[in-house]
Amino acid sequence: MESHKRSIAKALSWRFVGVCITTVTVYFFTKEATLSLGVGLADSLAKLLTYYGHERLWDRMSFGRPKETEGDQGRIRDIDGSGPGQTDVP
Repeated sequence: MESHKRSIAKALSWRFVGVCITTVTVYFFTKEATLSLGVGLADSLAKLLTYYGHERLWDRMSFGRPKETEGDQGRIRDIDGSGPGQTDVP
């Protein structure tokens, strides 16, 4: 499960890229630095909050995750799906 701190860090780093792109795009059309930065920051705040909520909702869904069978809870699995000490290779 992804932690809240990791989701926040991912959202912040991605929104930094987004604010730069939005600010440059608005500046290209308006040539107004203050307006461009304001639009870039407002856009990023809205998208940051939306992205965080979206990540947390997906973390609650089981879609695309391996199904746990009874007794598997808390068991560590290898990348191939086998448990510790279990291999398919003789």
